[in-house]
Amino acid sequence: MKAFLILEDGNVFTGTSIGSTREVISEIVFNTSMTGYLEVLTDPSYAGQAVVMTYPLIGNYGITPDMESSRPWPDGYIVRELSRMPSNFRCQGTIQDFLVEHDIPGISGIDTRALTKILREKGTMNGMITTNENYDLEEIIPRLKEYNTGNVVDKVTCQEKRVLKGAGKKVALLDLGAKNNIAKSLNDRGCEVTIYPAHTSAEEILATNPDGIMLSNGPGDPKECKEIIEEIKKLYASDVPIFAICLGHQLMALATGADTHKMKYGHRGGNHPVKDLSTNRVYISSQNHGYVVDTDKLDPAVARPAFINVNDGTNEGLEYVGKNIFTVQFHPEACPGPQDSAYLFDRFINMMGGEQ
Repeated sequence: MKAFLILEDGNVFTGTSIGSTREVISEIVFNTSMTGYLEVLTDPSYAGQAVVMTYPLIGNYGITPDMESSRPWPDGYIVRELSRMPSNFRCQGTIQDFLVEHDIPGISGIDTRALTKILREKGTMNGMITTNENYDLEEIIPRLKEYNTGNVVDKVTCQEKRVLKGAGKKVALLDLGAKNNIAKSLNDRGCEVTIYPAHTSAEEILATNPDGIMLSNGPGDPKECKEIIEEIKKLYASDVPIFAICLGHQLMALATGADTHKMKYGHRGGNHPVKDLSTNRVYISSQNHGYVVDTDKLDPAVARPAFINVNDGTNEGLEYVGKNIFTVQFHPEACPGPQDSAYLFDRFINMMGGEQ
């Protein structure tokens, strides 16, 4: 069956329908990872977005047990070529069946390189995936321009708290759309991790006397999370050690008076170089974000830049002055890799008074 990807600038790509055949409007973003398509599909940070995979062949090892949450989150999936006959000793099914099962529409057979160049040159834009050959551009484009992802954190956060038992430090993890490997990275280091829904009050978290607090990754515009920011202000004032990743990094910055802005096309992939400003050492990192902390509006008495992106100089991490708090824009849990920055979990445990 034919499928069409219609962008809000009027560009139309024609390909083959994969997954569900329902029509969807979403924000179109691209990911440059060469492996780990299943982790991308199950990363809650993609809620409200349709993902373009720049690597030309997707699905060659099928569905494996490498999911980062219980289900896939993107609104749509866009690939050059979809493998119909995966081969891997852990394979449990095909991407096609996985997309159908979860009612996610997609399109294959289009020039994803040309599409990515458009998104890089013009910036991230909204689009529609449809199988309707009689589409009306004049009717569709205004709808595309009106689309907004809104507050998607409420959609992806857990509904009730749960505990991963451990004999070490007690960590409270605020689930803003957390990837499984964040809690696992802490739990593997002996921590007892209690995972809380995003709208849990600071008072409830602090009442358990955690040794440390983790703010997770998540989707959407950080400024939409007004109530959560108010609770993070209280966590900041508590003097409990805090480590934050991605959306958590942005929310901590907003809670302490800094600002964020939307990037032209964001950072999404497993090959982004970041420099540790304290050592000048460069790490290759996994990233998935469309917003960034504006360091021009950073109060040096509150926080100072700790990492920068080597490619474009944007902020990749902050250290908070006089506080046991550090935050990063990239993903040290990096599932799939690279695992260059996994040492940051050891640093967090050390901050809590544990052994690295």
